[in-house]
Amino acid sequence: MNLDYIVREPENITPNTTILFLLHGYGSNEQDLFSFRETLPEDWIIVSFRAPRATQFEGYSWYDIDFNNPDNFVDVPQATESLNSALESILKIVNHYGITEGKTHLCGFSQGGILCYALALKYPEMFNLVACLSSYPEEKILTDIVKDKKKLERLRFFVSHGTDDAVIPFEWGKKAADLLYDLNCYFTFREYMSGHGVNQKNYMDLMDFFSK
Repeated sequence: MNLDYIVREPENITPNTTILFLLHGYGSNEQDLFSFRETLPEDWIIVSFRAPRATQFEGYSWYDIDFNNPDNFVDVPQATESLNSALESILKIVNHYGITEGKTHLCGFSQGGILCYALALKYPEMFNLVACLSSYPEEKILTDIVKDKKKLERLRFFVSHGTDDAVIPFEWGKKAADLLYDLNCYFTFREYMSGHGVNQKNYMDLMDFFSK
């Protein structure tokens, strides 16, 4: 299934152009992270996806969440379907623009970040910079990740989490550091005095990560 998306194109697109894919959180939409484009490099293609499942208040989600049942917190079949849709859409868009030499980056918030972990660790040779904001690595969709250090060495992770996050606990977010360390991945883990969101310092650090 092809995902709906909005895009900002640079003036010139070549096989070396960098492309960044944005995946929003539960109950949000494609406009949310698209605001990041204002401070991202002008020569990048910025693609912001809309998750496939409608939620209340004109929002969208990648999969249903059961807040009352921690063991069933994630609807795994829906998450897997969204993961496959995101992968399919990324491949089609990269092919559409003829990007054969350029870098492909990911940035996801909350539920979108959970999918970014899975995309990057299942298909590491496709991606380069990966930012996972206020999210965590969900074991139930990380069943067949790549563990070959040589294949993972291209990846660079930026992981951020608010110490007062009431939606995805800080301790869940910290699991990423353990996982990425065990896989010998390059990563930066940053914590902020904030809730479930991106504060100004977090945003500046994120832009710094993408400017390297």
